[in-house]
Amino acid sequence: MKSLFRPFVALIAALPLVLAACGDKEPEQRAAFTQFLQTRIVDKPGVRVPKLTDEEKKSFGDYAAQYAVITDFNAGMDASVKPLSGIMQKGAMRSLNDIVSRRDDLKTVQAALNDMNTSLKEQQAKADAARAQLKQPEDLKVVYDKAYEKTVSLPADTFRDVLPQLNATFDSSLKIADYVEAHKSQIEISGPIVKVKDPAVQDELNKLLQDLNTQAKQVQQAQTRLQAVMLGR
Repeated sequence: MKSLFRPFVALIAALPLVLAACGDKEPEQRAAFTQFLQTRIVDKPGVRVPKLTDEEKKSFGDYAAQYAVITDFNAGMDASVKPLSGIMQKGAMRSLNDIVSRRDDLKTVQAALNDMNTSLKEQQAKADAARAQLKQPEDLKVVYDKAYEKTVSLPADTFRDVLPQLNATFDSSLKIADYVEAHKSQIEISGPIVKVKDPAVQDELNKLLQDLNTQAKQVQQAQTRLQAVMLGR
């Protein structure tokens, strides 16, 4: 009797293994996800983070959650830097009179840029922590790392380099405003016309204005660099 049941028992024991092997879609899902990352992100210019279709989510299986690390960061980054254009308009100064009369605006802009930088730092740290927990076969990891660098690390690092440069420009403007306030008895501003009674004060004011011009040029270079990263130009 025992010998009669042995083949049957052996078949039952082997059956789950056969079913598991036939139902394992991980290789196909990994291949689909890897191809998506390579062709839709790595090979494309600039920062491109396509939204997954339902069909793509299904084809990626559990790997769709790994893509969410990238999409979640980019959604947060977009929300954080969205006010940047308005902030720069608010901080635009066209004359010495602007700098002096809109000192509070400069401080508001600086505070907003600092908050933006802090937010980006926190979001990048969160994404990096999530990425560190991912379990990935080596063939996928190589491509995922390239996509992550292009859509998370590079734009985040670039923004966090550019924002302090922007802030330095407003620092220079505030130094000018403070200097004019401290020497207002020597400096007369009437629209675009500036008259300085003391030559020493005029020399120092010119130095501050030259520093501001230098900072402004660096901002233009920073904006060009940021555009190159985001648009791939």
